[in-house]
Amino acid sequence: MPSITRSEQDFARARKLLPGGVNSPVRAFKSVGGTPRFIARARGCRIEDVDGNEYIDYVGSWGPMILGHAHPDVVAGVQETAAAGMSFGAPCELEIELAELVVDMVPSIEVVRFVNSGTEATMSALRLARGFTGRDKIIKFDGGYHGHADGLLVKAGSGAATFGVPDSGGVPADYAKLTLTAPFNDLATVEALFERNAGEIAAVIVEPVPGNTGVLDLHSTGFLQGLRELCDAHGALLIFDEVMCGFRVAAGGAQERFGITPDLTCLGKIIGGGLPVGAYGGREDIMRKIAPDGPVYQAGTLSGNPLAMRAGLETLSRLREPGFYEALEARTARLVEGLLAGCRKHGVPAVANRFGSMFTVFFSEREAIHNHADVAEGCDLAFFGRFFNAMLDEGVYLAPSQFEAAFVSAAHDEADIEATIAAADRALARIRA
Repeated sequence: MPSITRSEQDFARARKLLPGGVNSPVRAFKSVGGTPRFIARARGCRIEDVDGNEYIDYVGSWGPMILGHAHPDVVAGVQETAAAGMSFGAPCELEIELAELVVDMVPSIEVVRFVNSGTEATMSALRLARGFTGRDKIIKFDGGYHGHADGLLVKAGSGAATFGVPDSGGVPADYAKLTLTAPFNDLATVEALFERNAGEIAAVIVEPVPGNTGVLDLHSTGFLQGLRELCDAHGALLIFDEVMCGFRVAAGGAQERFGITPDLTCLGKIIGGGLPVGAYGGREDIMRKIAPDGPVYQAGTLSGNPLAMRAGLETLSRLREPGFYEALEARTARLVEGLLAGCRKHGVPAVANRFGSMFTVFFSEREAIHNHADVAEGCDLAFFGRFFNAMLDEGVYLAPSQFEAAFVSAAHDEADIEATIAAADRALARIRA
C-alpha cells in the first residue's frame, strides 16, 4: 500500500477546523471508508497527492476537466487575464464573448445569465420558472441532486444519498411541500402528479443524463420526450440541469444528442474550465423576466468574473475540433467494456451505464439500473467501497460514492485506459482472494 501519512495528518488538522474535515460532504470518504487524499497538483489525466502518490483521475473535479487538468492554453489564458485584474464587479467584454459562444453552441439558449455555481444556476432557474408561470410547485426526481438550495434537498442524491439522508435538516417542511418527487424513468407518476396538482406546477427539473445517482439507463425509455410533452400539455416549463452533462456528451449538450428542446437550461463546470461558474439560459421571453429587464431578481458580485469567463472561453472553443467527441466516447466505451470484462472474469456481478464520456459501473445483479431505487436497493455498496479503496492502492482515483458518474477526459490516452483496466483486474483479484 502507498504511504498516505501526510494526507492522514492533513485530515486530522482539517477535522478540527472544517465540518467533517471537508468543504463538500462526499470528499470525506464516509461511504467508502479510509482517508481522503489531499491533492497537491494535477496535470493531464493525473493527480498527485501530498504524499507524492500519483493517480489516473476519473473525477476530473466532478466533470469540468474535459481537456484534462492544467491544460496549457487554459492556464495561459487565466494568467494573462489575472494580470489585468481578477474581479471588477462590473461588466467586461469576456462575458459577452462567452455568452455568444454558449448561445451558439446550445440549441435552446437564446439569452443567458452567468452565476457562480451549479446551485445558483438551478435555484435561479426555478425562481424564474415560478415568476414566469405564476405557479409555486416543481417536480424533481428521486435521487436527483440539483444543488443545495432548500427546495431541492428533497430525496436528493449525491452526498445525501451517500450518507442515507434523503432530506436535509434546516429545510422548512412547508417549503419542501412545494417540491414533488417521482422516480426517474417513470412517466406515469409524473402524469399523475400533474393531474393531482392541476395548474400549480411551474416546472419539471431533470438531469437529462443523471450524474448524481450514477448514470442511469436512458437508451430505450422515451422518458425525456415524454416530459417535454407533459410540460407542454400542462403549461409548465421543462428545465434541463446540464451542469454535469452540458458539453460533456456533445458540443450542444444532452439536448443536442436527444433532439429535445427544454425551456431553460442550467450549466456549470465545463463552462468555467475548472473555475467556479454556473449559468442558466433559455427562451428569450422567459429570460427577459430577470432583473433588470423584469421582476425576477437575481444578482451576484462575482458573476461573470473575468477569470472564469476566460477559462470557459479557452475550454469551450476547443470542443468543436473535428473528432473531439468521437475520440472521447470511443475511449470511454473501451474503458467500460474492459471494466465489465474484469468483473465477469472474477465473478463479480456488475452492470454499467454510459453516455458520452460519463459512465458508472454498478455492482449489482440487476440487468439494468433505471432509477435511484435500483442503486440504493439493488447495488452492493459495501463491495463498491472495497473496490474504490483497492483502486486507490492501484493508482486509480474514482468518485468516492456508488451514486456518482465517472468522467473521461481528452487527456486520457489508450495507455491510460489499458492501465486502468489492468489495475481493476488486480484490484478485483485481491478483493476476491
